[in-house]
Amino acid sequence: MPDAIRPLIAGNWKMNGLKASSAEFEAMLAGASSVAAKADLLVCPPATLIAGFAERARGVRSFLVGAQDCHPKPSGAHTGDISAEMLADAGASAIIVGHSERRADHGETDVLVRQKAEAAWRAGLTAIVCIGETQHQRDVGQTLDICRGQLNVSLPDAARSANLVVAYEPVWAIGTGLTPTAADVKQIHGVIRELLIARFAGEGARIRILYGGSVKPSNAAELMAVENVNGALVGGASLKAADFLAIAQGCP
Repeated sequence: MPDAIRPLIAGNWKMNGLKASSAEFEAMLAGASSVAAKADLLVCPPATLIAGFAERARGVRSFLVGAQDCHPKPSGAHTGDISAEMLADAGASAIIVGHSERRADHGETDVLVRQKAEAAWRAGLTAIVCIGETQHQRDVGQTLDICRGQLNVSLPDAARSANLVVAYEPVWAIGTGLTPTAADVKQIHGVIRELLIARFAGEGARIRILYGGSVKPSNAAELMAVENVNGALVGGASLKAADFLAIAQGCP
């Protein structure tokens, strides 16, 4: 991993977390100093907790709070949706867009994902754009084609290392306990890096590429050591402070 790229460990809490979850978040804040030299930390709780968490994290070194989704427009008659501007106002620093669960459950297309990434930038936030193949696509040898296609359409033209993070999450590995081999991850992240450099030149060489999909303390160090893996997008393990911090400790 290039020395210039500082790892990011991002926690996606998904539809989990109530006010009582503040205890785990406080434990993450308390332990943040132990990993600040190794990585940046980002927690993306449900929207109901963003404002409170962001206020508590204010001033904590290398620890930020993000969101899990946004509407592409800044305001309007979109009942139940939340704009990137609203999330920024609540204290979010980044927004996950294009997660496979959004693509599958809500039929989100690559074009919509790109619009959401542009919305995050409009609000001054970092976009974490997710890509990844399903089990069927993997079985029929389409992994690289799917990832290339999602990258080409989902990423806006103005991408820079300061406003974009790419997260590769093989859908078949999310929440299943299964993970690709280190060799598989190296190959796919290498292809992603090549595409980023071809499209964004020097900026593409510095954009962080995260691995996601059943990341846990027991496999974090092996995954983080793979070339072009610049951190992790963590699901279930990010709900527990001890596990989340242990994953960050796995960074080189």
